[in-house]
Amino acid sequence: MPAVELKVSTRSHAGHAILTVVGEIDLYTAPRLQAEFTRLLETGPDRVVIDMSGVEFCDSTGMNVLLSALKRMRERGGVLEVASPRPAVRKILQVTGLDSVFTVHDTIPAELLTAEHPG
Repeated sequence: MPAVELKVSTRSHAGHAILTVVGEIDLYTAPRLQAEFTRLLETGPDRVVIDMSGVEFCDSTGMNVLLSALKRMRERGGVLEVASPRPAVRKILQVTGLDSVFTVHDTIPAELLTAEHPG
């Protein structure tokens, strides 16, 4: 079975960051996401929005990475939000009750997109 690659990229602007994740988040790929969070948190954004529109699957390992990142953001007074989860990922958030732990947006908040592209 071929390994599914997880692609993670970050765009930052004025204390905000959008972390775009594409692929499947599971036991094998979660360390990649964890490493990106660790790197991102060192840059110190106040608000991180995870764009999950490209995530086809996320297991409990992936959810634990998200929870860990949320805890670390809150410890420093920041916020971590989830945007554009696909139906399968949204269902996991609902079944686990994490949809009430995370702020979940249907799309990336417009103020972040306009901040990136002034004018």
